Amino acid sequence: MVRSLYTAATGMKAQQLSIDTISNNISNVNTGGYKKQRAEFADLFYQTMEYAGTSTSATTISPTGIEVGLGVRPTSIQKIFTEGTLKETGNSLDIAITGEGFFQVLLPDGNTGYTRNGSFKMDANGTVTTSDGYPLQPQLTIPADTTQITIGADGTVSIMQAGQTAATQLGNIELADFINPAGLHALGDNNYINTAASGAPIVGTPGLNGLGQTRQRFLELSNVQLVEEMTDLITGQRAYEASSKAITTSDEMLSTVNGLKR
Repeated sequence: MVRSLYTAATGMKAQQLSIDTISNNISNVNTGGYKKQRAEFADLFYQTMEYAGTSTSATTISPTGIEVGLGVRPTSIQKIFTEGTLKETGNSLDIAITGEGFFQVLLPDGNTGYTRNGSFKMDANGTVTTSDGYPLQPQLTIPADTTQITIGADGTVSIMQAGQTAATQLGNIELADFINPAGLHALGDNNYINTAASGAPIVGTPGLNGLGQTRQRFLELSNVQLVEEMTDLITGQRAYEASSKAITTSDEMLSTVNGLKR
């Protein structure tokens, strides 16, 4: 009876984690390039009271045994890197990735960060940066007299300058991909860094070797499906209530035992 109290408590904690994860997804439904997450769980080890195959007589054995489960535990929060919906913006420095890959940015600590949010800006020097001022890598600097910026599907950046009739190639946007993107460490601010689980970045030209293409004047929106998240939220809430009901039932049974002697 006491075992059921602790078992149900693990269920409540697991559902709380699930609801926390769903809440984060819902909060970021309008965050550009955000990738939804999913809490995953596994059952805890079992207390074996009788092993399957134990002899029950000289000629028979127990076909199933008796194993009592002790609850549930979280195993991971999986990042799901499916492509989000693309939105046309008309801004020449808005870039979406159609397919696999991440933009590379230089973080303040000198490390390289990776992001799917292609809402880029220019600083006072013309350097292309994220909204937080992190420079795009390889670095691009737009001259002050630029009148038009063109970014091709292969990441080629060309500009038209005042007084010129021909475009000038400024540089190239490179993308990075990983064998296991789910192993990336999320820093917040739409940025990730690689880990031993994600593997080293595989850098290349957009559109080649499995990398996605770049699309100028588009932004990738969050891949959160609000209807799915609300459905999962209801399911998690009901499971949490069911676990709490198991605790209430166990408490009532203990109260009955305590009241046997009066």
